[in-house]
Amino acid sequence: MPRRQSIPRKVKYETVPANRTTERIVAKLMVDGKRHLAERLLRQALARAEAQAKRPGLEVLEAALRNATPIIEVKPRRVGGATYQVPVEIRGDRRMSLGVRWLVQSARKRNGKSMSEKLAAEFVDAMNGLGAAVKRREDTKW
Repeated sequence: MPRRQSIPRKVKYETVPANRTTERIVAKLMVDGKRHLAERLLRQALARAEAQAKRPGLEVLEAALRNATPIIEVKPRRVGGATYQVPVEIRGDRRMSLGVRWLVQSARKRNGKSMSEKLAAEFVDAMNGLGAAVKRREDTKW
């Protein structure tokens, strides 16, 4: 039993700043409950994106998410016997989850060596208004 209340520990690595967007991206990246691996992938991807874009990594992430999140979506409405596609504005939390989902899915489909490289490339492309996630956003605009 140690005499001290807590044992000072050294942090082996720098963590990703915990905010709502990074937590959602980590949760979407995570496979089979491997959160540490997902956090490491995001940290490496932000470092690569920072080097490519010459801007802070979280700023690149915010800009990419802003360009990839949809504003409106179409929902089927049944009037009489006909079904119409009606544009509806999306709530904020659904908008964020769709943007994160599209960024991670399009990064997984990219060609590249590692997931961190693919994720960084998708972040930079989405920041510049290119990439599959931004294209998907444009396609959903009725």
